[in-house]
Parts: sequence; C-alpha cells; structure tokens
Amino acid sequence: MNLRKYLTNLCKVDCKNSLINTFLLPKEQHMCYPLLVGEYMLDKEFLEIVEPVLKIDEFNDTKKRKHHGITRYDHSMNVAYITYIVCKNLNLNYKDATLAAMLHDFFNNEVATENGYKRLVDHPKVALKNAQKYFNLNDMQKDIILKHMFPITITPPKYKESLLVSLIDKYSSVNERVYSSIEEIKELPIISDIIYR
Repeated sequence: MNLRKYLTNLCKVDCKNSLINTFLLPKEQHMCYPLLVGEYMLDKEFLEIVEPVLKIDEFNDTKKRKHHGITRYDHSMNVAYITYIVCKNLNLNYKDATLAAMLHDFFNNEVATENGYKRLVDHPKVALKNAQKYFNLNDMQKDIILKHMFPITITPPKYKESLLVSLIDKYSSVNERVYSSIEEIKELPIISDIIYR
C-alpha cells in the first residue's frame, strides 16, 4: 500500500467499531468522517429544520472561523446532522434538538479572555445570547446550548437530548481535529513529496 492511500485510510473512522454508529444509528446510516456536505444536503427534513439558521448572515460568518481544524459552520452542521439522526432514531425531540445543536457554537468573536478554561465555560452563554436574538428557544434548546460543554460547565444536562448533543459535540470535535491534522501533515513538503511523487 502506498503512503498516500495509507494516510487517506487513516482519515476514516472504522464505521463498524464506532460507538455512535454501532449503538445509535441504523446500519444503513453508519457514517465515517469527514461528513460530506452532500450527505446532509440530500436530507430534505434536516434542511427544513436548519434552514432558518442558514438564512442568518451572522451565523453564515461562522464559515470564516476556524474551529477544530475546520470551520465553525461545518462543525455546527456535523453536530446538528448527527444529532438529527441519533435523536430521530431514539424517538427523542429531534427537531428541537437539531436546531439547538446547529446553534450550540453560534459566536463569531472569540470570547474575550486569556484564560482558556474561562473561554470554554463562557462561549455557550455567548452562543445562547446570539441564538435568542433570532429564535424563541424552549427550555430544552437553551439547556442544549448552555450545557454542550459538560462536564466543563459543571452543571449536568437536564434533558436526554442535551446530554446527547454534548457527547456528539465531543465526538465530532475529536474526529474533525484528527482529520484536519492528518490533512495538514499530508501538506508538509517532505510528506507531500513522498505522497505525490
């Protein structure tokens, strides 16, 4: 196997062994990272749920913000789409959970603090404030946005959907970071010379 093929294979999650895939998604919906825009662009119901968010200029500015090695917009789409599939298959309130998942990192300016921990704790409050400018959120949606950083935010999620979004956010973050790091490594001159020779 050549190096290019090997590195490309490293970018994929083993779908059969992924906890979320194995236990929460029906077999025909097992996914690997990165989620392709085409996957959620083909799901009409998902797009109807998130469409109001996609019409907000302030939210679309998240396309310019790096987050876990990708854009904050793409991260939000990943978290929202997985939330949609998992909550729907568990017969939970998937519509409200999906909308809140889409809004969980709705901030454009980094939270103004030098303290990394404080930034992690404060950004959900900023995201909720921004979301409330455009949406009349119910208690569950507010809880999802505020508690998505649990256990860093200390107070545990109140709803099953909140806990799921928190877990899905972490799952997505790790996968996105690993994928983007491998992509960055592949672009190093010495590596790209070997790969593209």
